[in-house]
Amino acid sequence: MPSEKQAAVKYYVGVDVGSASVRAALVDGFGTVVAHAERPIQVWEPQPDHYEQSSADIWAACCSVTKEVVRGVDASQIRGLGFDATCSLVVVDKQFQPLAVNSEGQTHRNVIMWMDHRAVSQVQRINATQHRVLNYVGGAMSVEMQPPKLLWIKENLPESWKKVGYFFDLPDFLSWKATGVTARSLCTVVCKWTYTSDRGWDDSFWKMIGLEDLVKDKYEKIGNHVLSPGEAVGKGLTPDAARDLGLPEGIAVAASLIDAHAGGLGVIGADVKGHNLPCENQPITSRVAMICGTSSCHMGVSESPIFVPGVWGPYFSAMVPGLWLNEGGQSATGKLIDHVVRGHVAFPELEAKAAASAHSIYTYLNSHLDLIKKSLPVGFLTVDLHVWPDFHGNRSPLTDLTLKGMVVGLTLSRGLDELALIYLATIQAIALGTRHILEVMQAAGHDITTLFLCGGLSKNPLFVQMHADITGKPVVLSKEVESVLVGAAILGACASGDFASIQEAMAKMGKIGRVVQPNHEHKRFYDKKYQVFLKLVEHQREYRSIMNSS
Repeated sequence: MPSEKQAAVKYYVGVDVGSASVRAALVDGFGTVVAHAERPIQVWEPQPDHYEQSSADIWAACCSVTKEVVRGVDASQIRGLGFDATCSLVVVDKQFQPLAVNSEGQTHRNVIMWMDHRAVSQVQRINATQHRVLNYVGGAMSVEMQPPKLLWIKENLPESWKKVGYFFDLPDFLSWKATGVTARSLCTVVCKWTYTSDRGWDDSFWKMIGLEDLVKDKYEKIGNHVLSPGEAVGKGLTPDAARDLGLPEGIAVAASLIDAHAGGLGVIGADVKGHNLPCENQPITSRVAMICGTSSCHMGVSESPIFVPGVWGPYFSAMVPGLWLNEGGQSATGKLIDHVVRGHVAFPELEAKAAASAHSIYTYLNSHLDLIKKSLPVGFLTVDLHVWPDFHGNRSPLTDLTLKGMVVGLTLSRGLDELALIYLATIQAIALGTRHILEVMQAAGHDITTLFLCGGLSKNPLFVQMHADITGKPVVLSKEVESVLVGAAILGACASGDFASIQEAMAKMGKIGRVVQPNHEHKRFYDKKYQVFLKLVEHQREYRSIMNSS
């Protein structure tokens, strides 16, 4: 009997391409991750603010991790494959061979990463047009979106520009590699390329910014066949891709998602009955999914379009079909915490003590904070220490990539206590930034009661508790820590036809693990911290005004 029951289990493969690694998971129809694998990928930083990758290196990693998670599984039980990835730009020629995105002519480096900020002057010129498509990105386009990067290539790499056959968002490149079909996902083209679900591409925008070449060939280079996320692509897995991935030929491959959106899909639709949450018996529009890794994204959905200043969107059907998406974000969160901790003079001492205790550096820091807090709540240790977290510019809600990080309250002390305090103040600053984003979203018309967290930082209990306390909202953590991979697998499940809709798959495959409630007794302290937080950016702009005055 057990073997008969096992034979009936249906599995889906989710592949997630992050900034530094590729991961894959084998997921069953109840959202349980039964196998997981990870492999690092290369990042090149040839000069400041230039970040590049290789599409060949990324695909090789996808193949390696997928083969690993399906090893020993009956091929007939694997029903579908879904990809998600960072919204990086992949450049290939007409024969789909890689083209250099760098002045050195290194063709294998053919991916401009999402966090690359080389196109600052291009995005400033695009925003100066005040074109109507900018209304759908919070009023100003980010340097991390694709049009400024395309313009940068045209202006700086004319030889590569002449040879270009296709520009892909990385999630769409992966579905092309798997199926041979150049269809794009509605998620990528709407969120990062200015496509709209009702009007499609806007010719006047591309002509106005100097990229009229893309209009001439009916948008073949950037996509003129668009599919909804989770929709089956072509005839499924090609023989070549099946061999590369270790999967059966012809299995369903889904139109893909950006990684943060896959994380949102993996958590935001979970059944919350019995957890005493304010979002119970309320529409999904009362929830925000927060995907916290190298950077953080804040995903809120609505039944009608809500225009939020400084927050991307509204994007129709970009994550959940039939609903409008607004996407707030912080460009550096996990990366910022690492930067602050590893750059501190006491880091070698921390590293040695964490290794001796067989703990991660962050588990050790959390324990150290508990030791030094005495009778105070941990968060109150930063009464005189404040951080403004925009070391890599502000994505939301100020949309100002020129903003810099700030720390107020430093002393001459250099020990482990001080490292623990700046670590705590940095986490609080990220949570205060989240509160800033949520308040702007709510002022524009969102009604948000509950946060759903996933991603690497959601494994850190201090990070989670600070977000609950500082926003005053309960935080829901999913049962599966790897919610992004579950989201990718949900796409594969939908493409297979085993679920009638993404909403049905979300409800069945997204599971709640733990709920973290805010400590309302700390509200007054964090209200004061928030006042200081907003003053910091006021002062920074004031200083800049003084320094730039004639």
